[in-house]
Amino acid sequence: MNHQVPPLEQAPEPVKLAVDLIYLLESNEIDPAVALEALQIVETDLRNKLSASTES
Repeated sequence: MNHQVPPLEQAPEPVKLAVDLIYLLESNEIDPAVALEALQIVETDLRNKLSASTES
């Protein structure tokens, strides 16, 4: 079976961002538990912004 993975340039934007974030966290040696906590805060903030923008 010859299954090729598409290059990152062709990946969807969320995948590109995820790869960038993983690289950033790993290259700065961020503890995974701390990263998950921070990502929860980011998720809450982004969800609030989305809610506010749909209510306007």
